[in-house]
Amino acid sequence: MRRHRMPGKVFAALAAGSGGAHAIGHLQAAQYSKRLLLLRGVRDAAKSEEPARARRARQAYAVLAEIQERAPDAVDAVIRYPSVGAWARDVLMGKGDSGGLASLTAAAAIQAGFSRPIEVPSDNGTVVLPSLGRAFVPSGSPAMVRPDVAEVTVPGASVRIPPDPHRDAPGWQGVRRLNAEYHGLAIALSFDEGDPYRMPGGDVPDRRLTDAEIESWRAMLRRAWRLLVRRHWTTAEEIAAAVSVVTPLAPSAQAGEHTSATAHQTFGSIAMSLPPDEHAMAVTLAHELQHTKLGALMDIVPLVLPDDGSRHYAPWRDDPRPIGGLLHGVYAHLGIAGFWRRQRAHERGETALRAHTEFARWRDASALGARTLASSGRLTDAGELFVAEMTRTLRTWRREPVPVEALDRARTFAETHKARWRANNGTPSVADTSD
Repeated sequence: MRRHRMPGKVFAALAAGSGGAHAIGHLQAAQYSKRLLLLRGVRDAAKSEEPARARRARQAYAVLAEIQERAPDAVDAVIRYPSVGAWARDVLMGKGDSGGLASLTAAAAIQAGFSRPIEVPSDNGTVVLPSLGRAFVPSGSPAMVRPDVAEVTVPGASVRIPPDPHRDAPGWQGVRRLNAEYHGLAIALSFDEGDPYRMPGGDVPDRRLTDAEIESWRAMLRRAWRLLVRRHWTTAEEIAAAVSVVTPLAPSAQAGEHTSATAHQTFGSIAMSLPPDEHAMAVTLAHELQHTKLGALMDIVPLVLPDDGSRHYAPWRDDPRPIGGLLHGVYAHLGIAGFWRRQRAHERGETALRAHTEFARWRDASALGARTLASSGRLTDAGELFVAEMTRTLRTWRREPVPVEALDRARTFAETHKARWRANNGTPSVADTSD
């Protein structure tokens, strides 16, 4: 067991809005330890279940440990897979099935070429192997995974997993891949459409995307990655280090708007609908990266006090927000403002005006949110330091010149949002909405 601490310089760099791959490494190490503790918790929680289920969980955990001694990389890849965190949390909260421990053990066993068969749960004829894909077998029978021949079997039927499990085969749907590379910096993403824990609470499509749709995603990622690497190198470096999975979302019900999300328990995963262009995909990755970083940091360093029921104005939401939600929003929009701050120097005409407007709008909105946080009395000592560093960054940005037309547009957006929020929610009791 090891205790994770965040070095002061790394904490300050994260608070200022960045951190680089070095900071991501600290966050990943802590998240891996968290996953190990969750898995130990699942094994222990299974002891209170009926004897057969408890035995299967204990055996799966023991086999996973055995595989780890022989092929640590195979186990590492599965334990780090984002959906494993959400599943383990559900089990510990009494809402999940400890049988999933056998499924992730089987996924590791296949990658390691382990010899012994492993019994796995089947949900209405679907066997999910985290990080690899899912097999479809006749329902009503227990399923066995034979890792040495990469096969899922039930009485009278079997599904062969192809040598590259990310490809489809008869009875098998692999977790497909999105890849991009530009000037030596590469990103490799799993495109997860089948794991039931891929994005808790997200509006995920109820169908698998067509090959043509997947190619649209791949083309969009290549264009966005080129933009990020050329103009936003540090952000691209952080994304490549922190994000390993993308899950497709259905577009927002509001006129088909692009939407995106992250979940605290699925570190490394981002969900989004297909963006309309490469700028939208790039800024979405930058935005959700900030949520990913902050959620992982708050597992190491508490930044806010327990929720006391107070709610606050957030210039990007129509509903009042708890202090933790406001902190997440400020940090995410700090990332958005930073993206447009750099990108505006590379645009022309109407696109440049839009970039200047987005920069002004979100730097000022983030500064307002940071002032609310600082005056809330709901931050820990570390939280006060974190907000102070964010404020220092934003103070510098607010001194940077922006064309008058862009400033006017940004202020009109802000005033319109504030008026609509007050009409729906009244004057907030705690948050200061004055600029």
